[in-house]
Amino acid sequence: MRSISRRSLLPLALAGAAAAAAVALSLPTMSTDAAAASLLGGGGMTGKPAPAFAGINSWVNSPPLKMEELRGKVVLVDFWTYTCINCLNALPYVKAWHEKYKDQGLVVVGVHSPEYEEEKSLAGLKEAITRLGITHPVAQDNDFKTWKNYSNRYWPALYLVDKQGKVVYTHFGEGAYQQTEAQIQALLKQPA
Repeated sequence: MRSISRRSLLPLALAGAAAAAAVALSLPTMSTDAAAASLLGGGGMTGKPAPAFAGINSWVNSPPLKMEELRGKVVLVDFWTYTCINCLNALPYVKAWHEKYKDQGLVVVGVHSPEYEEEKSLAGLKEAITRLGITHPVAQDNDFKTWKNYSNRYWPALYLVDKQGKVVYTHFGEGAYQQTEAQIQALLKQPA
């Protein structure tokens, strides 16, 4: 077996660094504060007031919602996009929680933040919402203003907001469905 010298690893390391830089440059730009908070993966939001839905291009399945008007409700903010396989895998759980708990005080808000240019079309978003059977409110965040307010960096990303309007739980990516539902149930039992 041939050994690998440090010198032969240098081109690989440089290629890896170039690839990481290309990915970083393709992400939406963030303010210095938002970028610093994003190092925590949006988890730095826990315990803070939930940001407003800002810069929303359109609302589907609902008139415009305001976070301050949702006080007294438990809010699940789901950052997603309709071509993301991880988002599509998590979607059945999000839809089920909406159906199961909407009459108990849960408000699910899907924040559609497009990964690709073609996902910015309102017609395309509406078609996807119909095809996927989504009935909860969806905010179209084409300019990533709400995404940036949450210092979000992931698809899918879940933020649970308590009845007082504070972010109390986050989960990024697929999985932790039982844990997330247990958090929803606990929050719904708390007094307003």
